[in-house]
Amino acid sequence: MYKSVIRPFFFLFDPEKIHHFTFSLIKILSKIPGIPFIFRSLFTISDKKLERQLFGLTFKNPVGLAAGFDKNAVLYNELANFGFGFIEIGTVTPKAQAGNPKKRIFRLKADNGLINRMGFNNNGIEAAIEKLKQNKGHVLIGGNIGKNTTTMPADYTKDYVACFEALHPYVDYFVLNVSCPNVGSHAKLTDKDYLIALITTIQKANATHTNQKPVLLKIAPDLNPVQLDEIIEIVAETKIDGIIASNTSTIREGLKASSQQLEAIGNGGLSGKPIKDRSTAVIKYLADKSNKAFPIIGVGGIHTAEDALEKLEAGADLVQIYTGFIYEGPSLAKKINKAILGRN
Repeated sequence: MYKSVIRPFFFLFDPEKIHHFTFSLIKILSKIPGIPFIFRSLFTISDKKLERQLFGLTFKNPVGLAAGFDKNAVLYNELANFGFGFIEIGTVTPKAQAGNPKKRIFRLKADNGLINRMGFNNNGIEAAIEKLKQNKGHVLIGGNIGKNTTTMPADYTKDYVACFEALHPYVDYFVLNVSCPNVGSHAKLTDKDYLIALITTIQKANATHTNQKPVLLKIAPDLNPVQLDEIIEIVAETKIDGIIASNTSTIREGLKASSQQLEAIGNGGLSGKPIKDRSTAVIKYLADKSNKAFPIIGVGGIHTAEDALEKLEAGADLVQIYTGFIYEGPSLAKKINKAILGRN
């Protein structure tokens, strides 16, 4: 029903507007007695065989919702009813910011993809905390953190530390987002020496807490082997807890969308089916080259259960969905978990 009726209707409207409409709809429906139970009955699988122990955390299943979907932590309690083992909020920045000018998200229907240049639009760290105080404890929460657009390069690390310290009591793990193509000074954020300094600073802050939280690094799918080798070296040197592979892509090769359409859209990060193989290749390279020395969360182009299994077989320990959730509908997490059980 979703792909034949609901999605065609939703796709008649602007992606960002329909995103907010869907949030409001789920919020309203979830307040009706019995509806959350119906959602759980339709979209979740509970089985001990799906549990994963990672970073000192117990994930009730290995399928998560990637950052960017619930930026401001306004719907994670309701989204927990759709079969996710963990939900990543953010990217959150210290101060609220509007992001890039609209229109800033575009569907590539023929490619089952999206291009976005949102620019870390979010309500800021304090607003996120107020929402996270309402956590009902149904699902593990990750905090994806970044810097404000107006922050000067010398203060980038201060932004990450500010988010880390403020969010620390409210999330189960952290993700340092240094790979989004829609923010300024991308070069510094991916510089090896800066990354080591950033991670080291965050880890020093983490060490001051009695309940230390896992910290992961989110990388781009466009890194070449030399850059991926540097990532492996960074993990070895800093002992960061893991890698999320991968973020959106700036590469436009092999798309069914016309050059005219792409030119009209302009810059932005590509997600969905078109980056599936690139993301999987990054996962496999990191896992094989490091001899599986660190955990990997695989994300990028997961639209089917087979796509998720491919990520896991390449070396991912957990997977996340985003664009696939939009294109395939609310049953995707359940389908993936059912396939994982079938593989066990």
